[in-house]
Amino acid sequence: MSFSFSELDFMKPELGAEYTGTGTHFAVYSAHAEQIDLCLFSDDGKKEMARMPLPKREGDIWSGYIAGLKPGTVYGYRASGPYDPKNGHRFNPNKLLLDPYAKQVVGDLTWDDALYGYTIGKDDLSFDERDSAPFMVKGVVQDPDFDWDGDEAIRRPWTETLIYETHVRGMTMTHPKVPDRLRGTFLGMCSDPIIDHLTKLGVSAVELLPIQFFPNDRYLEEKHLTNYWGYQTLGFFAPQSRYMSSDRITEFKTMVRKFHASGIEVIMDVVYNHTAEGSEKGPTLSFRGLDNASYYILSPDDPRHTFDTTGTGNTLNVANPMVMRMVLDSLRYWVGAMHIDGFRFDLASTLGRQDMEFDRQGIFFSAIRQDPMLAGVKLIAEPWDVGEGGYQVGGFPHPFREWNDKFRDDVRRFWKGDAGQVSEMAERVTGSALQFNHSDRGSTSSINLLSAHDGFTLMDTVSFNGKHNEANGEDNRDGHSDNHSDNMGVEGATGDADINDARRRRRRNMMATLLLSQGVPMILAGDEVGNSQGGNNNAYCQDNEIGWIDWSGLDDPFLTFCQKMIAFRKAQPELRQERFLTGETSEDGRIEIAWYKPDGDFMDDGAWNDNELRVLSVYVSRSVLASDAEKMDGLFMVFNAGGDCEVTLPGVNGIKTWQRVVDTGADDPFTVFDPENPVMVYRESIAVFAPKGASVPPKNATRTERQRWFHFGRRNS
Repeated sequence: MSFSFSELDFMKPELGAEYTGTGTHFAVYSAHAEQIDLCLFSDDGKKEMARMPLPKREGDIWSGYIAGLKPGTVYGYRASGPYDPKNGHRFNPNKLLLDPYAKQVVGDLTWDDALYGYTIGKDDLSFDERDSAPFMVKGVVQDPDFDWDGDEAIRRPWTETLIYETHVRGMTMTHPKVPDRLRGTFLGMCSDPIIDHLTKLGVSAVELLPIQFFPNDRYLEEKHLTNYWGYQTLGFFAPQSRYMSSDRITEFKTMVRKFHASGIEVIMDVVYNHTAEGSEKGPTLSFRGLDNASYYILSPDDPRHTFDTTGTGNTLNVANPMVMRMVLDSLRYWVGAMHIDGFRFDLASTLGRQDMEFDRQGIFFSAIRQDPMLAGVKLIAEPWDVGEGGYQVGGFPHPFREWNDKFRDDVRRFWKGDAGQVSEMAERVTGSALQFNHSDRGSTSSINLLSAHDGFTLMDTVSFNGKHNEANGEDNRDGHSDNHSDNMGVEGATGDADINDARRRRRRNMMATLLLSQGVPMILAGDEVGNSQGGNNNAYCQDNEIGWIDWSGLDDPFLTFCQKMIAFRKAQPELRQERFLTGETSEDGRIEIAWYKPDGDFMDDGAWNDNELRVLSVYVSRSVLASDAEKMDGLFMVFNAGGDCEVTLPGVNGIKTWQRVVDTGADDPFTVFDPENPVMVYRESIAVFAPKGASVPPKNATRTERQRWFHFGRRNS
């Protein structure tokens, strides 16, 4: 079969391989190449059937159109140009290159020295002449048609959002009700047992660890491990092929459609800060071979070397307009063609770097905020990288929300009983205003988490004092060493009933804290069923029982506790406010938030600075600026990390009597009853009280009288 470019070639605005209905248009960016060859392969990707120079160049876009070429065609590129590593150029036409815009990737990346542009065993200035095609993955031309059956994005408000971070394989590999043939796949992820679990739990969005195409790392394969998490993207437009049960990307679309039908949004964890090609000593798989000097940030002192703020060997150069376009095109594709609801940006500080420094007004943020297709899409930043000045929690512009590791660490410290944590706990419960209450940002700016894929699970936080990452093959040097964890007396699993009871209570307290706090809660998949990774806090390479969720806790009472606690949060608008509670008082004297000592008096400087205080009590109502504030009676919450404590319930906003509605120290945490005042709050527990009776001030009361009424006593009379 012969192939040729049409003489009636035309320039389409899209990059990548676009099927027009009568043929396929190919376009790729390279500013420094001298020739780009399109290579077409047999259906199995093993035989190169044709190699043709792209005939047209307009600016730095190379293109060509082949009439009659249909979806399913397997292809790749070769790029010719200067091989001048000292000046950042690494063109080598012997290396087959994956199209950065490929919508599907087929084949397996088979690690071989031929994948490198230089000769392994020599320095990176050498030139390797071996053909890499037999070992390379390839792109596939796609048919864009899919029956979405009326599916539309959900666009749920942040105040109603509860995120569930999960992994497609980890979620499904051992679930007892997921069919064997679907385990580890997109179709398994959206199978009835998984969706049933998520809807009963009450989550509103799943945040999937990377599902854009990524290969295994060579050094991991040599250790008989695998790239499990997927933070080594190579194809920014293609779903990960190992998560498909067939050769059709429609399986991903089916997953999104089924989640939407169940009222669940889909958020993707995306990695636009670096690629799988690593440093200048890494392989030549795509971007490096197409135009190393354009796609990557190179060292300003020596462009032979890549500039690395990610710890992975390279940094994608989003300051280049065409690289920025690639990132935006990718985001638009996942929103428009794949109906994704949001993105979590890995090491997002790197994307905000200009001239090597973080700039919250940088071009990446400006570009993404002005894009109409991305308006309303959920945007979440991991607000740090490993470069200088990379830790930027609270530094991102609206509409970005941010992972808040300060919440995780301070909540762990408080419940572990560390000294002097009351003021820090107060900051976290109210949305971390110190970090986020600026530039007209709201309290939903903070994504609150107890645990995430990176670090201890919730169960391991209460079961291990130290990390146990020996299975990773790095002599336990990898992963965080400061986890603010507490094993309660025994390292790891134990049969000691008292220790297990203490661990259950600690988990209840931390989960309740997450769901009682202002901000957007995120739960790590498996925490609700007591999943443990055996103390491994860096399971990035553990595609096995260590990294997969253990579903044996499906009948554990803790799952029921989580379900009821999430339902409680949903029923309480006071816990899900967009505005920060600053302690303002309305003109008529209504209080939005107030802090109390156990004796019922307001917190003072002495109490806030008391390193031995382990009890934090707070009354929370709606913001005085909220339009429906007068309809909210509020909640009184006591966080007790110490021993049994007698607490006086205050009189506030006309509330005269309270009922206990949550008590993590009780056998049934959700039994409602009227307590005597003062009340006993059990050791290491949370007690939540709701008003039983509230009155209103007389209509003819003066302003002073109304203010006194709202503050009718610091103790309940």
